[in-house]
Amino acid sequence: VKEGQPKAIYLKDYKVPPYLIDETLLHVDIHENVTTVTSTLKVRRNPDAAEEDACNLILDGSKDLDTQRVAIDGRDLTSNEYQIDEDTLAIFDPPDTFELTSIVEIKPQENTALEGLYKSGDMFCTQCEAEGFRNITWYEDRPDVLSKYTTTVVADRTKYPVLLSNGNDIERGEEGDRHWVTWQDPFMKPAYLFALVAG
Repeated sequence: VKEGQPKAIYLKDYKVPPYLIDETLLHVDIHENVTTVTSTLKVRRNPDAAEEDACNLILDGSKDLDTQRVAIDGRDLTSNEYQIDEDTLAIFDPPDTFELTSIVEIKPQENTALEGLYKSGDMFCTQCEAEGFRNITWYEDRPDVLSKYTTTVVADRTKYPVLLSNGNDIERGEEGDRHWVTWQDPFMKPAYLFALVAG
């Protein structure tokens, strides 16, 4: 049973996204106890957004994101440059174009809501429609933000021989008892269409 009720969103209240994410680079390192998600977002201010709406970048998330790092263009942000509430990450007064990196730890095996990344039997899989992606990493999790996704999935090669995500398999390798596959999707898409399977 989901906690709370979804908040109604009305057309009259719609505003264009203040920032656009042209590219989304994800590195999803799956272990039995914890999964580390490193996301690098290529962000730019939306020229169609009102100036007052674009002073801060507000990203969606959840209380289950254990944030390890937040950086812009490779520089770790100080505590007065961003703020994390239960389900939002606010970046104060970012530049017009920048690369935002965040590292979070999540526990898919404890995800009983089955939204975002979760474990089902012996397999890890995702459910991102309608707003599940925010349970994987900090993001503008809304259907009018389109991005090109490149995703590297890393896991134990014996337990999880098949690693899948959106797009085309462009690179793969092994290291010890683990292996990885990088998937690149050439088409812009919203976060709710993101998919990942390890099994």
